[in-house]
Amino acid sequence: MVAGSQGMVGSAIVRRLSGEAEVIEVHRGTCDLTDATATQAIFDSVRPDHVYLAAARVGGIVANNTAPVDFLLDNLRIQNNVISAAHAVGVQRLMFLGSSCIYPREAEQPMREDALLTGTLEPTNEPYAIAKIAGIKLCESYNRQYGTDYRSAMPTNLYGPGDNFDLENSHVIPALIRKFVDAVDAADDEVEIWGSGRPRREFLHVDDMADACVFLMGLSGQDYWSVAQTRLSHINVGYGEDVTIAELARLIAGLSGFDGAVRFDTSRPDGAPRKLMDSTQLFSLGWRPRMALKAGLQSTLSWYSDKQTKLRKGQ
Repeated sequence: MVAGSQGMVGSAIVRRLSGEAEVIEVHRGTCDLTDATATQAIFDSVRPDHVYLAAARVGGIVANNTAPVDFLLDNLRIQNNVISAAHAVGVQRLMFLGSSCIYPREAEQPMREDALLTGTLEPTNEPYAIAKIAGIKLCESYNRQYGTDYRSAMPTNLYGPGDNFDLENSHVIPALIRKFVDAVDAADDEVEIWGSGRPRREFLHVDDMADACVFLMGLSGQDYWSVAQTRLSHINVGYGEDVTIAELARLIAGLSGFDGAVRFDTSRPDGAPRKLMDSTQLFSLGWRPRMALKAGLQSTLSWYSDKQTKLRKGQ
């Protein structure tokens, strides 16, 4: 079962599993995962062996600041309902997908798994981070109390096909792609970017994330937990390198064909100064990302442009 199968990450996992397993897709059209009764009903009906919990309410700085209650409660409800329903029907193995925002704002870089709960979170997305931390701890608690095999993967910033390009609640890469594509279409001579451009971020293509999830889920319990060290641990999934937002913006500008000015609005919040994951545990198992940032951005930009062309043609 892939919960959240129509989202960016969930759909990538479905693509990755295609031809390898019978995949049950669960999304808003098939089940409201914030409803405990509906969630339990679909688990009772399907009774999956393995579950990828990719369903979540997600968004960028604007969305998190505007609707913190929704981000906290919706994510708590989704993960609590799915994980408890999985246990009720005896799911063999579950993977909970979190976020790099679980780590403290001032965590030592690159951020290791043991940095969790060692400092203050980034205020701009604290409710979302709190929910994800609760999800990790719920998996840990089931493992400790019931001897289950519920694993947690913490991805760095993700991008790729299926991302959300709404400027009001999107993350940085889709927001930048849309801004530069729109600027080219409108023949604008300037694009404004929120913040100073100095923060550093790490980005991983969603197809690499899906591959890492399937890789981690496929490990034997002995192999997985020997690397995770205890049944109370989660594993980072990162790219291994980071760039400044200014570097990212100029790279996307060049790929989109925008040759105007890029202006940074320093009155807007930057968020955390740096977010780079330490993926040593994952890399030691032999997994590495395959999609370089420039190639991944180009493919994502092409996907978005094709989608916009089809929309204009009414396809």
